[in-house]
Amino acid sequence: MSATSESSRAISGPINVKSAIPKQRQQLLKWNGWGYNDSKFVFEDKQGVYFSGQRYSIGELSLPHLISWVTENLGVDLDHPQLSQPPPKDTDYPPPNISQTILDQIKSWNIDYSVSTIDRLVRAHGQTMQDIYILRKGKFERIPDVVVWPKCHQDVVNLVNLADENDLVIIPFGGGTAVSGAVECPSKESRPIISLDTSQMNRILWLDEENLVACCESGIIGQDLERELTSLGYTTGHEPDSYEFSSLGGWVATRASGMKKNVYGNIEDLLVHVKMVTPKGVLEKNCQVPRMSCGPDFNHVIMGSEGSLGVVTEVVLKIRPLPKCKKYGSIVFPDFESGMKCMREVAKQRCQPASIRLMDNGQFKFGLILKPAPSYFGLILDGLKQIYLTAIKGFDLNKICVMTLLFEGDEQGVKLNEQKIYEIGQSYGGVPAGEKNGERGYMLTFVIAYLRDLAIEYSVSAESFETSVPWDRAVRLIRNVKYVVETECIKLGITHYMINSRVTQTYDAGCVIYFYLGFNFFHLPEDPVQVHHMLEEKARDEIIACGGSISHHHGVGKLRRKWYKSTVSEVGAELYRSVKNELDPNNVFATNNLISLIPKSKL
Repeated sequence: MSATSESSRAISGPINVKSAIPKQRQQLLKWNGWGYNDSKFVFEDKQGVYFSGQRYSIGELSLPHLISWVTENLGVDLDHPQLSQPPPKDTDYPPPNISQTILDQIKSWNIDYSVSTIDRLVRAHGQTMQDIYILRKGKFERIPDVVVWPKCHQDVVNLVNLADENDLVIIPFGGGTAVSGAVECPSKESRPIISLDTSQMNRILWLDEENLVACCESGIIGQDLERELTSLGYTTGHEPDSYEFSSLGGWVATRASGMKKNVYGNIEDLLVHVKMVTPKGVLEKNCQVPRMSCGPDFNHVIMGSEGSLGVVTEVVLKIRPLPKCKKYGSIVFPDFESGMKCMREVAKQRCQPASIRLMDNGQFKFGLILKPAPSYFGLILDGLKQIYLTAIKGFDLNKICVMTLLFEGDEQGVKLNEQKIYEIGQSYGGVPAGEKNGERGYMLTFVIAYLRDLAIEYSVSAESFETSVPWDRAVRLIRNVKYVVETECIKLGITHYMINSRVTQTYDAGCVIYFYLGFNFFHLPEDPVQVHHMLEEKARDEIIACGGSISHHHGVGKLRRKWYKSTVSEVGAELYRSVKNELDPNNVFATNNLISLIPKSKL
């Protein structure tokens, strides 16, 4: 594993990566929303909306269909925007509860820290609907007392020992994209809380071309990792929806999955070696090998631990040479059930391309509003070859759904894969819809998250949640969850809402389903955050009743903690508790993720 070993030829020393997420995040990223400051949906007038900046393909383009869609489907009142509160002043939150002695010790190690209110606030939350609503309308009950920026593994060791010896709490913070409440400070925690921001631990330490692995510090952001690897001719292929802003350590801590997992695998398939600093010491294996039979795999204790056991500092990942060919595609189906049958057959034949996703009719129509085009009808036909127009005319526009595809590999392999997929699609009534629609559908994944910020300004709650489910229960689960949400909205007097779905991943034994929930809360007397939680909780109960999981890749955090014990069993929950008490007996990592825990020393 040494950078000087004979096989480590590509890198003889660490690469210092220019991070997409600077130490002062608010200089580049929104302090109260998703993504870059210069990228957002902007309401021009009642005729249209445009997306600012040049970072994305729809940048500076007018989106004439968005206004009519949101007014008709979500009842948005454009005359009554809800202004957000300004950035906090130091007096808006209590002063930091941290002694000067502790700060002096941190400074003596040449570790940067901050006790400013804005730095602490930015690291008090992730990206749940509740987080963003509180930032714009309210106030967090608890925020960290100090933010620290370790620069290497040893810095983390020093900080964890300091916390353990002085009864301090550490909450690891990576890219800040969590949608599970994982980085939120427990409101009843009285001890000083340190937010350990890993963003300055962002180097590629070495790359081994012979064994096709690379060792990286955990704070490196996905897009930075890919940019540097691409310059060397390699890729990890791990591309979650949040990869522009999420960190490698966060991927490991949540057992993440990427859009191209069919070719490259999930994080557990990519991970070869990992270091995690705990109060008991560093947990890691003594060698880097492809597999070993030596009892339970402790890598899987680290993966999914969500910052509750320690801090991931270094990760060895598999890499691959860049694919020689990348090609997008899409297929239109007459209805959702036909598209699902096609996906199932593709999985049976194990011929999945890098990415294969299926939008239901509602999600398909929703995606169309983000495209500049002369007419709504023109949107649907765009990209289709003339010879298919007759077939398309036979489809009901209120039932059709679209499958988007991404193929990666060598040219011959991509060509054969395309041919196979389109043949299967055709057998279920599908019609090829062109490369442009496929590429646009793939890229819009990175833009849709920005819509939530505009939605809140006009009293619309918008959020997504996901699950994995066996194939034979997938269609029923989707149908039942939609029914439950619709029924609850009617009970609450919510007249304008949406609940759409998309199948995003396929496996031999099942698939992954995303739901997109939105509703207008302008006239609701109740707290919209609580209404949203109630709706999502009802949906999650139905998901579990239909045989779905509490999460596929977002993790548990605090948001889905109530279902954790029943998911892993009482014995499983106690096993996790025992691991926690062994590695962190004083509950230094008091995140309260997965399960509420009492430190052994306090019993």
